[in-house]
Amino acid sequence: MARHQAADRSVDAAASEPARWSPRGWWARRPAIPPEAAARALAQVSDGVLIADMRQQGHPIVEVNPAFEVITGYPAAEAIGKNCRYLQGSDRLQPEIAEVRAALQEGRGCSVTLRNYRRDGTLFRNALRLVPLRNKAGRATHFMGLIRDVTHAAGIDRLTGLLDRYGLLDRLAAIGAGAPASLLLIKLDIVRFHDVNSGFGYDAGDALLRAAASRLAALPALAVARVDTNSFALAFELDDPDGAAGTVDEVLDILRPRFLLPGASLAVKFAAGFAVGATDADPLQLVRQAGAALQRSKAQAGHAPHAFAAADEREARNRIRLASELQTAVANQELFFHYQPQVDLASGDLVGAEALLRWDHGAFGLQPPDRFIGVAEETGAILEIGAWGLRTVAAYAARSNRNRHVPIRFAFNVSALEFTRRDMLAFVDRVLDETGCRAEWLTLELTENLMLPEPGPVRRAFADLRQRGVELSIDDFGTGYSNLRYLESFPLSEIKVDRSFVRDVADSPAKRVIAESIVKLGAALDIRVVAEGIETEAERAIMRTLGCSVGQGFLFAKPLDEAQFQTWLDRS
Repeated sequence: MARHQAADRSVDAAASEPARWSPRGWWARRPAIPPEAAARALAQVSDGVLIADMRQQGHPIVEVNPAFEVITGYPAAEAIGKNCRYLQGSDRLQPEIAEVRAALQEGRGCSVTLRNYRRDGTLFRNALRLVPLRNKAGRATHFMGLIRDVTHAAGIDRLTGLLDRYGLLDRLAAIGAGAPASLLLIKLDIVRFHDVNSGFGYDAGDALLRAAASRLAALPALAVARVDTNSFALAFELDDPDGAAGTVDEVLDILRPRFLLPGASLAVKFAAGFAVGATDADPLQLVRQAGAALQRSKAQAGHAPHAFAAADEREARNRIRLASELQTAVANQELFFHYQPQVDLASGDLVGAEALLRWDHGAFGLQPPDRFIGVAEETGAILEIGAWGLRTVAAYAARSNRNRHVPIRFAFNVSALEFTRRDMLAFVDRVLDETGCRAEWLTLELTENLMLPEPGPVRRAFADLRQRGVELSIDDFGTGYSNLRYLESFPLSEIKVDRSFVRDVADSPAKRVIAESIVKLGAALDIRVVAEGIETEAERAIMRTLGCSVGQGFLFAKPLDEAQFQTWLDRS
């Protein structure tokens, strides 16, 4: 502490003395320990130490040790003279701050864990212990704060400094008696977070998570946690359970402004589910209910916030059942395809079809792919389903094109897992040999959630497949952050304009501009453009005028079973 001038004063000196404090003054009444030794000892303490003078206006910091500088990033010269609350920045609504304020007013010690912010703006969790330093009369003239960075401690999420899911459960269990009658638990998911990672890189994804965490941490919540890769949870006290929806809206409002990330400025959508329960209820049950509500929000168009209902829990149990029974769906011959025609917008001729997977579940009935494909990818069942599907579509394409003068293409959705868990080139070669299908009759559609943790090998597989003659298409083009990067990185032969840009294109100048831009982009790169979701003659005419060559949608036909599609084949 030699960098700060010492003064042989007693700490019970008049309040008019300078705010600068020195350990020499405090230790002067303890001659058994030399002041220089005390200063050297303080410098060796691994915890950060600050001393605040309670006699001065604003209770300024008058001394810090080197560990404080390391933990906070603030040199002593910048810290001294400030009130210690500057470490919270604008995050002043933490419930623990009330306990700190009460301890200072009452002149007693306390221990809390706060969200603090380093000089560079990064969050850390500070296990703070306050110790009053008293004069001979017993009055607390100074407070010593012991700072410990527990960001990486058990129960703390390492990336954001928030609680993790275990820390959240511990916090909820500790609320206990005397708490408000109702507790609101909100779970949030960043929609299309995988697109941020694959489109801008994992550094940008991490930056987005930290930025979202920083905004959420500023809310007056009892607990804020990151509970999964791109999921957060918040707990609030409620005087009136009817105010739950309003609180959820306030949380989403704080997340609505664009996030400024390295190399990107993003408007991010959050799905939200919430549940209200008594404070003495099982915390795990409340978390589970909010999670079930979140799944419903994620499944809805627009991802509006969803309040938990008993049906959500049944839905969650059904998902578990689906995950189990998917393992035998192929063996039980419960999977099949419907085919939706694709037509030349100029001539009306049939040029292709998209194979759309269906599951005829014995208990739940006919299931569309968005009901079970996510579950299949989570469980790994997608590998068996994908292998069966490619063989089935290739065999059907071979039968359909055997006697056709002008063959048609069949498109089939593939999962990223199929490129990372198997040799797709070898597998496609084997399927073509087994079925007699020609490579150019197949189009592999890359789903919007394509994630490429190792893009090099996947890019080579794409290039080899294109060299074989297999076509590659990107589905739902224009809806994600990563699609333009796909055009640069992969040898695509087709892009599909998402139906959200085609619907009502006749009445929306903005949609027309977007659709026209995509069509021109495809033309410039010599990539075929397919318009999805055409339902009216006006939409067909506009997409044709814009230069789009192929369309599919209810205007031409709904997805057809094999017998119905055969009728199309016979008359085309």
